[in-house]
This record gives sequence, structure tokens and C-alpha cells, in this order.
Amino acid sequence: MRIGRKIKVLVVDDSLLFRETLVQGIKQDSGIEVVGTASDPFIARDKILELEPDVLTLDVEMPKMNGIEFLKRLMPQYPLPVVVVSAVSTNVFDAMNAGAVDFVTKPDVTRPGGLQSFINELVLKIKIASVAKVECIKKYSHTVTSVSGKSAKIKDAVIAIGASTGGTEAVCEIIKAFPKEMPGVVVVQHMPPVFTRMYAERLDKNCVMEVKEAVDGDEVKPGRVIIAQGDYHMKLVREHGNYYVRIYQGENVNGHCPSIDVLFDSVADAAGRRAIGIILTGMGTDGAKGLLNLKKRGAYTIGQDEKTSVVYGMPMVAYNIGAVDVQKPLNKIPKTIFEYLSIK
Repeated sequence: MRIGRKIKVLVVDDSLLFRETLVQGIKQDSGIEVVGTASDPFIARDKILELEPDVLTLDVEMPKMNGIEFLKRLMPQYPLPVVVVSAVSTNVFDAMNAGAVDFVTKPDVTRPGGLQSFINELVLKIKIASVAKVECIKKYSHTVTSVSGKSAKIKDAVIAIGASTGGTEAVCEIIKAFPKEMPGVVVVQHMPPVFTRMYAERLDKNCVMEVKEAVDGDEVKPGRVIIAQGDYHMKLVREHGNYYVRIYQGENVNGHCPSIDVLFDSVADAAGRRAIGIILTGMGTDGAKGLLNLKKRGAYTIGQDEKTSVVYGMPMVAYNIGAVDVQKPLNKIPKTIFEYLSIK
């Protein structure tokens, strides 16, 4: 991602064996240099000041101070891209809320190829994190204005949202702003299995709309948000005048399963001009062509702007190919959707 020099990484984990595993794995990539390691947040703090790393990998469960508390103290004073390395736990969402850019699940070493697959994913996310704007995570996500009132002037409207890196908090802030009367919402957030269920449950506790992980055949209806399940593509279908989701396992599309393009293309087919498509922060191209398809079918399309995107990748590609009707900062997107629905 960076031209001219390697990405400097500081590895923070309380396990000596796992620290060494991370160092040896990350060093396989010629574009990354591990400049140091730390066994706890206090050592990490000193080494951040001494070594000035570009990216931090951070364990959540550590002695003296856990990773989440460390993030809360670190970010206001020294904003730094952080990739959390964690076991399967809701703690990762607390870490994202505290300012982490992304997370990677600790590997299952009993599974053939599990460790190398983990290293490959970690290296990719380190590279993405190195170009992320960490100040956007907290600066813009908590200034979203809630919308209220009866909005669905479009008969059978449906809202489709796609996001990747930086999207967990962005999607959360948008959904939290929606009143219960909003049309049905379908979401693809690039995320591994199990975590999509945890994420949906977390959103459900913090939003007035019902939020659930997708189950094949779920109805998409006003007041409900459906989150695509990790490792399953999700499509919208229209049957007997109602919307439903279909989920299925398939090959990665644009490197992802679930894929935003798969969802957006299906929404274009099922809802056409009754749809609103939104592309949020994330690296890569997933969702751009699907959003363009939506626009061509008469849907209203919104892209998150560069200033508020943690990673201005997917929204930029969508904008550059003419897929975006309007670009808006994150905190203005709910109001933009609401006003569009109200004036139609």
C-alpha cells in the first residue's frame, strides 16, 4: 500500500510463543517490517513512542490492562491504526468502538492450513490499516443525527447497505439513527462467520429497528434490518408482493463471501427504482458495479464521502464509475435517506 518504504508494525501480545508466531508470519511479506514486540500495554506505550510504528497488532486479553482499555487511552493521545487479534468474542466490537480499524480471529492450528490462512489475512489487514484514517472512526461516527416521522412514501421501498473496513461502526451509527417505521434494510458487512451473528445481536440491542442475522427465507419488511451471514452470499427476492432473502454458500466474489455486488445486483432485480443503495467505507471494489446496476435500474444511490471514510476505496471506485447519485458524510446519510423517502 505504501510506496518507497516498508510498513512498520509493532506486535502486542502477552504470549511469547504467539508473539514469535506473529513476527515470523508477518515477516514473510517483503512490504512489512516488524520493528518491535510488547507483552503488555505499558511496554507497548513506550515502544510506540520509541519506534513510531505505522500499524499496531493488538491482543485483547492481556495482563495489567486489557486491549480495549489500552485503545481508549491510546487513541486520544496517539491515533494509530490498530488490527485486533482476538479469539471469537464480542470483545472485538468493543475494540472497534474504541478505535481499532479491523480484527482477525486467532487461528485454529488443528485445521490444515489454518495458521497460514490466518497470517495471510493478518498481512492483508495490516496493509489496509496502514492507509486507514483512524481519526474518522470516532470523529464522525458519533455525530449522526437521528431521523423520525413517517417516511415511506415509496411503496415497497427497500434499503441496501454495503461496507467493509471501518464499516462496523459506520453501519451501526446509520441504523441507530433510523426510526422503527423505516423500510426494510439489508446489509452486507464483510465479516467472518459467527461474528455476523454477534454483530447483529449487538445492533439489535442498540437500535429501535429489529436487527437479525440472515436466515434463508427471512422476510424483509419495515422495521427490520437483516445482516448477511459470514461465508454466505445473500440475495433479495420478491415473491407474492413481498421481499425475502436467500442465502447460499458460493465462491468468493471480488474476494468476499458475502459479497456486496451479489446483494446489490439482486436488489436491482427485485426492487429496481424502489431501492436505495448505500456504499460505505472499505478497501477494494466490491459493491461498485452492483451500485451502478442499481442506479441504472432507477434506484437512488449514496456513497460515503472521502473525508469521513476510514478507507476511501469502495466509495471512490463507485463514484468514479458513475454509480453514485450523491456523496455524503457519514453523519448526513440517515437524513439524506429519510428526505429522499419523504419527498417521493
